[in-house]
This record gives sequence, structure tokens and C-alpha cells, in this order.
Amino acid sequence: MTSHSKSPQNFRNLGIGEVKSWSKIKSGIKGETPSAKFELTIFDEHTIRVQISPNDSFYPNPYSTVLSPKIISIRIEEERNQIWIKTSKIHLCVNLSPFFLTFQTPTGEIINQDDPAIAVSWLGTEVTNYKKIQKEERFIGLGEKTGNLDRSGRAYTNWNTDYFAYGVGDDPLYMSIPFYIGIHNQLAYGIFFDNTHKSVFNFGASNNRFVYYSADDGDMDYYFFHDDSVSKIISAYSGLTGKMEMPPLWSLGFQQCRYSYYPDSEVTTLAKTFRDKHMPADVIYLDIHHMEKYKVFTFDGEKFPDPKSLIRALKEKGFKVVVIMDPGIKTDIGYLPYDEGKEKDLFVKYPDGQIYEGQVWPGWCAFPDFTKPETRQWWAEKMAFYNDAGVDGYWTDMNEPASWGQFTPNLIDFSYEGEIVSHRKARNIYGFQMARSAMEGSLLQRPEERPFVLTRSGFSGIQRYAAAWTGDNVASEEHMMAGIRLVNSLGISGVAFAGYDVGGFAGEATKSLFARWMSIAVFSPLFRAHSMINSNDAEPWAFGEEVEEISRNYMKLRYRLLPTIYSSFYQSTTSGLPLAKSLAIDYPHDENIYLSAFQNQYLFCDKLLIAPVDSTKDITKVYLPEGDWYYMYNSQFHKGHQVIYQDCPLNYLPVYVNAGSILAIQSDVSHTGESNDGILYLHIYQGKEKSIHVHYEDDGISHDYKEGGFFKREIEWDSPAGKLTFKKPQGDFKSKFKKIKLFIHGDQKVDSARIGKSSLKPEFENIAFLGKLTEFDPLPEHDNPYYEIKGAASFTFEHSTDDFIIDFH
Repeated sequence: MTSHSKSPQNFRNLGIGEVKSWSKIKSGIKGETPSAKFELTIFDEHTIRVQISPNDSFYPNPYSTVLSPKIISIRIEEERNQIWIKTSKIHLCVNLSPFFLTFQTPTGEIINQDDPAIAVSWLGTEVTNYKKIQKEERFIGLGEKTGNLDRSGRAYTNWNTDYFAYGVGDDPLYMSIPFYIGIHNQLAYGIFFDNTHKSVFNFGASNNRFVYYSADDGDMDYYFFHDDSVSKIISAYSGLTGKMEMPPLWSLGFQQCRYSYYPDSEVTTLAKTFRDKHMPADVIYLDIHHMEKYKVFTFDGEKFPDPKSLIRALKEKGFKVVVIMDPGIKTDIGYLPYDEGKEKDLFVKYPDGQIYEGQVWPGWCAFPDFTKPETRQWWAEKMAFYNDAGVDGYWTDMNEPASWGQFTPNLIDFSYEGEIVSHRKARNIYGFQMARSAMEGSLLQRPEERPFVLTRSGFSGIQRYAAAWTGDNVASEEHMMAGIRLVNSLGISGVAFAGYDVGGFAGEATKSLFARWMSIAVFSPLFRAHSMINSNDAEPWAFGEEVEEISRNYMKLRYRLLPTIYSSFYQSTTSGLPLAKSLAIDYPHDENIYLSAFQNQYLFCDKLLIAPVDSTKDITKVYLPEGDWYYMYNSQFHKGHQVIYQDCPLNYLPVYVNAGSILAIQSDVSHTGESNDGILYLHIYQGKEKSIHVHYEDDGISHDYKEGGFFKREIEWDSPAGKLTFKKPQGDFKSKFKKIKLFIHGDQKVDSARIGKSSLKPEFENIAFLGKLTEFDPLPEHDNPYYEIKGAASFTFEHSTDDFIIDFH
């Protein structure tokens, strides 16, 4: 077939036309039109792949997907001018003249439909799929995109961009994930446009006829998902693009970063201060000033004369060390990474073979071609430099790739697994493949441990290799809220392990802003503070005594919640669902959640409703969705599906516990490597429904969990029946908890409990999730509120590995 791009018609829109021929293939059909060839492949009951190309062959993205089509029962039926491809969940109608697609439910409801007249078409090399807008349709997801939860009425560009101090409505940013979910008429679907060129998603901006997604070049290659819930659609997408593996436990603790901490004595003081002030923390970062003239795979001999001893001392205090790695390799003859990369032909080049150079921190730099397997292997081997020094984790930055001038020439060549493509096709996956190289290098250098990689740039599938953070944000109330939406949107798009720079990278946070940001970030998957050079100190103790105490309280809460958080990470590795879950996932058809007043609210670990609020507010409106809820700090009960007014003093972020749920907590620790008191504290909340809490443990660092080295136990709470069932644990790992202490929350009085023939009498005590603030200012108008749960009933018993039931009376 001849490419349409050679036709003189390419100056106007060229439609796909009518189907001239078609035939069945193993998992679907294929065919041709005057303009293109197409294949429709059933990947699963809920997933269909659509491939359309004007060329003789398809040129798929080799990086994002990890699954092949399942062999399932499908029906292919031919009617007049139509072909129907049917699974148990999707009926796909292929109109033959002209070609356009309609996705329906088995009962005939339209889920999604091409605009029949223009369906798939080309403007030169640009390929576009136009879709009809369904009545009151909303759109969510698309990864790291600013703006409202509902994307309707806006257009977005996927082109990975280094954007310092971006605005809260600016686009594009650092990461591209071309996957969105459409919601309408009690239905939902997902579309993943698997094309790595610059792409545009237009959700009804500047027109009232269609939505569309387009790419500058390449195939129209997308996956269509439909199931009976948004969560199942996200799980299907995450299954296709790969789920994250269990991270090391230490990466879930508090992480402190600054551009930059130097010399080594400042790093030592930082670590000592955390411990002296009893502020739990696990990670310290070394930014670019740890290097000699900003050259990767070096330490500055003056600022860090003995990095091994420094890192050893930090480990003795319970800290892990993460170093920054930028891709730019300074083009200095005699600098070993440059000499090796040049000799081995590992750098990105111009078409005439000259090495491409761009300016970054070290000066003029060459850029490793991470789309080449040999380059990834070389980079992994070079990471021995950091491993030998004792480094634990890796932070891949500037990997869009960034360079001064922000205008990388499009003609440069990338290997792209042997295809040889230009920057136009390779840019969006460059950071993705650098993060892959860092992960593979971490495994190569320390195969017995789980890797931790944090990346700024990525593409669909990045969750397999790295956690993500939202780049160079700003110290402002608006950015604090925008970061929450960015993380929630990344979660909708398969990236469960994500966070933002607490306190803001650019600018300087006020006292109240930092305190509020710290309290919110406790309920973020990644909990990392970061600030910029030439700014005031921004550690949790740098904003005065009151903010220090508020920060300490919330940092301690984060560590006490780790049994719940770690178990939720495990759940995410199996389901692909996020820990920070936009309300649009569980309540997609509730109009209230899309209102600007409530769109920042989210569920954390499925049990906690977080209602972020500006630091300037003392009272706020909170929307409680369907169900019943308890105010976390005093167990005040609220019915759901209503708006309430909630006091929100600086020391109390509005947080609510879902009625009927189980919250697992441990005792205070100063870092994740420190032993707790051996008691698992289970807070069980009375409600109308049954719930199951999966308690998960492993050693937190090795890969043994993949071979049975874990402790997993289902705990079922049947609140209406007053029955708590502990099922027999699975796995070979011995629980770290010797005893269990239950706390009962709710109005229904509990006088006793029975385990088998043994009777338990409750103890009653006051409990607080946050400590009382010191009254630094004796004036009464400065009194800070303090909440306790008065007279909570508790029961303590041995943590048996047998299955058993507790009956409450």
C-alpha cells in the first residue's frame, strides 16, 4: 500500500474512506480502505485494540504495553454494511461505508462512537480520531495535567517539557500519559492512545461537535476499555501497561530534599536534627551540588571528600540516601563516561553521525540514547559508582530531556529498539527509558534489594520502573491544591506512587502554608519535601515552634499509619488502583464531586476521606459522599451524601474514616528500620456494611515476597452482626506484631467480646491521633483546639496465626 502522504490531497483533510476488503484474524478482523489498513484485535473481554495506518506496516510503541491478546470466545457477525465483533462486555460495530466504529454495551447502549463523517483522518502526517460527544459526558485522567478534575472544554498537549515554576493551568508539563476515562449515562470507558509522538487531546475546546485525539505522525493505535466500574477500567489499563512492584518500605517514610545540601557537614547536621527533634524521617537526597562540576557519576572532592563515610554515618542514624542523576554527559575528553559513550556509540546523534550536544548544568553535554539496549546496560553498569558509595535510591531529573533553550532539534536520531526514529517520536519516552535504566541498574548493582527510582519525566507504563513527582512547583496555596489534583490524576492513569514537593520548590512558603502542606502530604503516596537554592531554610523546624509541632504530629501520624499504607501499596501492586484515589473513581456519577469546591477531595487507602483546605481558612465546606463517615480526630459521626461545615484550624486537616472500615496502626518509630512495640492497633468503625481489610507484611526490602516471603491476612468486619473474623494468614513471613489491640468506634455500646470460649472485658481510654500543641502564646485567643476520642473501648489479645472470630456484645 502506498502512503497517503504522497497524495496531493494531503493539504486538506483526508478521511479513511470505505472498507474495500476485510477478513478474520485470530483475535478479530483486519481490512483495507483506499487510505489505510486497519486491524481490530480483542485483547480481553473488556479491551479492544484499534490499529490504523496509511503505511504498509504498523509501527507500534515497543515500550508501554506488557500483555498479548487473550484467547477468549468472541463472535463476529456480518450484517448489511456492518460487521459486529462481540465479547461479553463490548459489542463493537464496524460500519463499512464509510468506516467508523461504535462501541456498545451488550444491551445496546452506546458507550463511545466515532463521528461518522470524519472518524479517522489525516492532515499531512497528523492523524486524528474524532469522537461524538455523548450527553453530559465528562472526561478524567490524562496523567500529569493541570486544570479541573473534569477535563471537559479544554485541550491538552502531550510533549514532555521542562517547565520551571509552571502555572496551575499551564500545559504541557513533564510527563505524558495519553489515557483518559469518559463518563456518561451511568457508563464509563477508557481510551489509551499508544502513540509516542506529540499528541493533542481535545475534550470539546473551541467546538461543539466532537472530542478528538491526534498525533503529529505515526499510527492511530489505541486501546478501548469498558467495564462496569471506573476502578475496573483503571485495573485493565494498568494490567496492559504493567503494575508497579512493591517499593522498599523506607521509601514510604518522610523524604527530605533541597537544591542542595552541601557540604557533607550540613548533611550530617540535617540528619542529627531530625533525630534530636524526634521528627521521623527515612531519606535524605543529594542534589546536583554533590557532583564535581555537576558531572554525573562523580562526587565533589571538596564538598564531599569521603562520601562512603558520610553515607555510612547516615545509615547508622537510620537514613537512606538518594542521589540525583541527570542524563547530560559533559563532552570533556578524559571524562570517562563521555569517552566510553563516544567509543561505544551510545549517544544521540544527528543524521550525519555527529554527536548531538545540548547545554545543561555541566555545560555542553551529550545525551545517552536510552532507547538503545546497549546504552541502558552501560548506564546500569556505571551505577556501580554510586552503589559502591552506599547509595540506596536514584532520582532521575532533567530527563524530558531538558536543555537550555528548551528546543531540542527534531532531526536527531534515536535507536528506538532498532527502528531509528527522530526526536519527534522518541522525546516522550526518553525519560521513561532513563528511569528504566536506573531501575535496571539498581537491580544489577544490588540484586537482593528492591529499587527505588524517582522520575520527573515518563510515559504510559512508567509505573513499572519509578515513582513520579510533579516537578518544579511553587510555594502557593493554588499550587498546593493543584499538586493534589495532579497526583490524583496520575493515580487515575496508572501511576499509584506519586507526590509533589511539599512546601513548594520555587518561592518561599509562609508558616501556615507549610504546616497545611505537611498535613496534606501525610496522605500522599510519596511524602517528600523539597526547596530551591537561594531560598530560606524549609525543613519542618524552620518555620517556628508551632509549625514544628504541627509537622511533627503529622509526620508521626504518617509512621503510625504505615501498616495501612503498606498494605494498600500491596493492594495496588495487584489491582493497579491508586492509594490517593480521586472521588471520581468510586463515585463517578455524583455531580457534587466535580464542583470546584470539592474536586480536590480524595480517598486515601480506601478508608480515609481527605478534604484539603487552604491554610488561610478556619472553616470549610466538605462534601461527604455516599456512605457514613467519622471525623477522624474525635469520631463524630456524619451521614453521607451531604455538605457539612467543618472547622479546620491549622493543626487539624479535615479527615474522615469510612464507617464499617478497619484502620491499622502501629506505635511511634523514628524511621522504618526501627522496631515498633509489637502491637498492631486496629481501629474498627461501626457501620451498616461488611468490609474486608487485607493486612500485609513482608521484610520491606528484599524480593522474597515474590516467592511466598510475606504475611497476608484478611480481616472481615461485619459490623451489623458485631463479628470480626481473622482468616488464616497466607505466606511464610512471620508477622512483626505479637499482639493486637482493638479500638471500637461508634455509638453502639460494646460490653464484652468472645474469642471461642474465652471472654474479654473491654478497657476504656482516651485516644488521640495527634498530639496536643504547646501553648507558646499564653493569650487566650491563641488557644489551639485538641481532640480526643473519649472512653474508647479496647480489647487486647495475642496475635494468633489460627483463624478465629471475635463476637462483640
